[in-house]
Amino acid sequence: MGTIVAGGFQVLTEADDCVSRLQQAGVDREWICTFRVNPAGEHHGLTGGGDHHTSAGSRHAHSGAAAGAAIGAVAGAAAGVAAMPLLGPAGIAAGAGAGAYTGSLVGSLKEIDSEPAPDHSDVRPAENMVAVNLDACGCSEEAIVRVLEECGALVVERAQGVWGEGCWSDFDPTSRPIVIGGLEFARRADIEQSPENRPAI
Repeated sequence: MGTIVAGGFQVLTEADDCVSRLQQAGVDREWICTFRVNPAGEHHGLTGGGDHHTSAGSRHAHSGAAAGAAIGAVAGAAAGVAAMPLLGPAGIAAGAGAGAYTGSLVGSLKEIDSEPAPDHSDVRPAENMVAVNLDACGCSEEAIVRVLEECGALVVERAQGVWGEGCWSDFDPTSRPIVIGGLEFARRADIEQSPENRPAI
């Protein structure tokens, strides 16, 4: 295991420019690798199957749909009974069916909407990664982080990983990154340090 520092870029040209800048800073090309991280849910091509297959909200949507369908069916049947003088016995069945459908839809949507939106520290976005083998490259971590940030890395992370055949061979796109820098990291730090977010004395 070795120390790897990597940055995520939204634009491929920024990642390519970063590779050139790292080489100019003295990092040999064999200690730099680039790769694309797929959107969450599509990482199976990079790893052995571990992935964010489904979100928490979608896993619970079926239970919300079932509860909503039961409630909707009862409400719809009641409406059908009220309309029985006009529609006859078929009104009850029609009301129950329409109520069940509407209730299941509303119930499933409520379960999905209750799921909190993940941020960058929870789920990796689709991005172009530039990784550097810090132990072998001959440059300091500070210098590598500076180049990554100057080239536009949104998040810079540090990881313990295996470097083999010129790349970060055990990279896991479903892992939670240990963030040490980047434009997004700096932006969040600025927000937290802004006067309106400081606790009152």
